[in-house]
Amino acid sequence: MSSILERSFKVMEHLAQHPGGSALSALAADLEMPLSATHRLLAELARNGYVRQDQRHGDYTLTMKLVSLGLSFLSNSGIVDVAQPLLDRLATESGELVRLAVVDGDELTFVAKAQGATRGLRYDPDMGLSVNLSCSSAGHAWLSTMTDEQALELVARQGFGKPKDFGPKAPTTVKALLAYIRAARKRGFSMINEVFAPAMAAMAAPVRSGNGAAIGVITIAGPSVRLTEKRMLALGPALLATAYDVALASGGSAMFKRRA
Repeated sequence: MSSILERSFKVMEHLAQHPGGSALSALAADLEMPLSATHRLLAELARNGYVRQDQRHGDYTLTMKLVSLGLSFLSNSGIVDVAQPLLDRLATESGELVRLAVVDGDELTFVAKAQGATRGLRYDPDMGLSVNLSCSSAGHAWLSTMTDEQALELVARQGFGKPKDFGPKAPTTVKALLAYIRAARKRGFSMINEVFAPAMAAMAAPVRSGNGAAIGVITIAGPSVRLTEKRMLALGPALLATAYDVALASGGSAMFKRRA
């Protein structure tokens, strides 16, 4: 970590993974930073309102300032206003979790969701996280809009996910991943079962701008006991229609305009 700025981001990313707080010594050890340098960074982040120290235990935690910045950005971008009614409609129709991820450089990030499941098992993973491309329906859908070579180059930079961290059917070879990508390309949307997580299934379709480039992805995810292959194929037309409608409405979002 060559710069103070880079170290500061590493500290905040680490604290984001430890909402209960992290001790100074543990944080320094995990990030392999000197104790004194870590303390100075935490003091500066606290002075600027991004970090707080628990007076009882001395542990450091993030404040809500970063969350506030992110929510403010999404609100001002107009993306939620554009997409939310469409996500709500698809969630009602599917009875499952529906999410929107946006393309941001070489990454996909979930920014909006609608929960259609009103009872029984509900699937609702964390929002705001960068999507693993090799082990997710969203990743496969986005990769399907590229050539095989472009898709593999992107995955090579991120790395393959490991089955122990995702689902037992997570692809770990180029051949296995290409099978998912090519099937999604032919079908128009991706489908996975126990790839991202055990006992979970998902499907996704790309949102394309006027020039054909993917600017986002719409996903449907839920327990595989409900979201079977037959059910996913039946939901395919509704998923594709929602992706098309979000694309049509994307002109109302500054974020989507910039990516078109």
